[in-house]
Amino acid sequence: MQYSASWWREKLQLQSHVEGGAFRETYRSEWMLDMSTLPAGMTGNRNASTCIYFLLEYGEFSAFHRIAADEIWHFYDGHSLTIYEIEPGGNLITHKLGRDFEKGERLQVIITAGNWFASRTEVEGGYALTGCTVAPGFDFADFELAERAPLQAAYPQHAGLIAELTR
Repeated sequence: MQYSASWWREKLQLQSHVEGGAFRETYRSEWMLDMSTLPAGMTGNRNASTCIYFLLEYGEFSAFHRIAADEIWHFYDGHSLTIYEIEPGGNLITHKLGRDFEKGERLQVIITAGNWFASRTEVEGGYALTGCTVAPGFDFADFELAERAPLQAAYPQHAGLIAELTR
């Protein structure tokens, strides 16, 4: 059975996200990791792991951003999601999150800590319902939303894509 994006938004009680799309946190580990055990760039203690639902509809995008932890994306329903990841050296990786393995899609995609990434569904009228697991757990103190001009200056070979996927 195929559900609509609005059905999922209501059933999962999703709220607008600052990067675009809609989300709801579903898990925040009670285990706390001491700052001394965490990678550089994290400014305080962190929950061991967090998890959210994340929904994007055609015409929306999750703007380029980066976080200080690895992020694992999971596909749940709808259409494929394209996730663009820029490594520090400028290499662009285009991931396809979805069910069609014959088209190179995968049910899980891992985004490396510190890399810039953005996403959108490219199926007209479509949507993608996904989940994101972050470990160490997500904290907005570790979140950076890209500014278009500085990101384009850092990666001029991707200026067009950056213009499309920043606000």
